[in-house]
Amino acid sequence: QVQLMETGGGLVQPGGSLTLSCVWSGRIFRINAMAWYRQAPGKQRELVAQIRGDGSTYLQDSVKGRFSISRDSSKNTMYLQMNNLEPEDTAVYSCYAAVLSPYSGSYWGQGTQVTVSS
Repeated sequence: QVQLMETGGGLVQPGGSLTLSCVWSGRIFRINAMAWYRQAPGKQRELVAQIRGDGSTYLQDSVKGRFSISRDSSKNTMYLQMNNLEPEDTAVYSCYAAVLSPYSGSYWGQGTQVTVSS
């Protein structure tokens, strides 16, 4: 059974930085893609950033130049580095993984709250 766990959320002032981590466990044969999603109160969940199996990445336009996504397979960890945070970034951030383990499956973490406020 694959499990994902996010850490690193919290309260930060506008302009501040946070790094979210997503640690995965379980037997994974291949990672097809991993991603960070967020859901703000009253809004639909949206894709923030994705890193594919080949290491290529995608960032939502609103976070380009401020956020970056990376993965360290030696530590079973994916990261979301968030700089110059804005109040509009306030949301529950969840990690997602599409893997082969041994069959194809999709998994979610429980989410971590990020609040940007003065």
